[in-house]
Amino acid sequence: MQGSTTTRPQLVLKIDVDTFRGTREGVPNLVRMLSAHQAHATFLFALGPDHTGRAMKRALRPGFFSKVSRTSVVEHYGIKTLLYGVLLPGPDIGQEAAIEMRAAQDAGFECGIHTWDHVAWQDQVRSKDADWTARMMRASATRFKRVFGVPARTHGAAGWQMNAAAFAENDTAGYRYVSDGRAALLENGALADPAMGPYRMAPGGAIQMPTTLPTLDELLGREIDGVTLTTDNIAAHILALTALPVRDHVYTLHAELEGQKLAPIFEQLLAGWRLQGYDLASMADYYEKIKDLPLPQRRLAWGEVPGRSGELIVPGAVI
Repeated sequence: MQGSTTTRPQLVLKIDVDTFRGTREGVPNLVRMLSAHQAHATFLFALGPDHTGRAMKRALRPGFFSKVSRTSVVEHYGIKTLLYGVLLPGPDIGQEAAIEMRAAQDAGFECGIHTWDHVAWQDQVRSKDADWTARMMRASATRFKRVFGVPARTHGAAGWQMNAAAFAENDTAGYRYVSDGRAALLENGALADPAMGPYRMAPGGAIQMPTTLPTLDELLGREIDGVTLTTDNIAAHILALTALPVRDHVYTLHAELEGQKLAPIFEQLLAGWRLQGYDLASMADYYEKIKDLPLPQRRLAWGEVPGRSGELIVPGAVI
């Protein structure tokens, strides 16, 4: 399901697969759903241990408990997952769920690297040195080749967290396109800069495809323009963001959410985007569309996104 070169607006579906449960249960569900809609997409996998339970150390971050209470973390991730790495040993996702990973590839979907240890990367990479960063990224690359039989072509950072060494490692690995950061958003989820699009971090380096839309867990339960967003109206809110202007977008979804209990919302989005005239695309499709365009080079920068705790990678100033 790769290889589109259409000039129509593209809605790029970037699927973050963070956990063992998401890989075993969410990925097969999404493969079936996407195939039924003839949609392209890119699955980005965590390839090492599932240490989701260690994420509770984020409890001191501003906004963390607000997000947890709004998005029913226990309901979506399950008690067992929330104990991995704390009271239960974390399963090795790349070893124990390799069959489900390869099934996505066999169904024609692009697959790439999300991370090795999701929690370790998300919580530590900003402060870690180049050696730590290279070890994590190269472990992921080695495991990916073992699982899929080919080297990875792309990367999308866990938690939209990176450091300068990680960006350099992307280029060392030879990735032509990646999606490691976010575009700045207004409180309602609209782009703060309507012209924001792909860019590079270094001359001739990988093209960065920033996520341009809010995620479901950033919106659910929030009050926006006097309306509380629920499972009944959240799809309509997101579709309003993509209605006008119709332009290329990158949407990040999660195997643990859209691949499980929030699948009906994703079904509404897929149907709605089709009606709006979008091609449902993979990162590889998008690369083919933009690879020859003159793209700006930007600095590394950090910023907040409404509905999510902590700072994330966002596009910096044009160099």
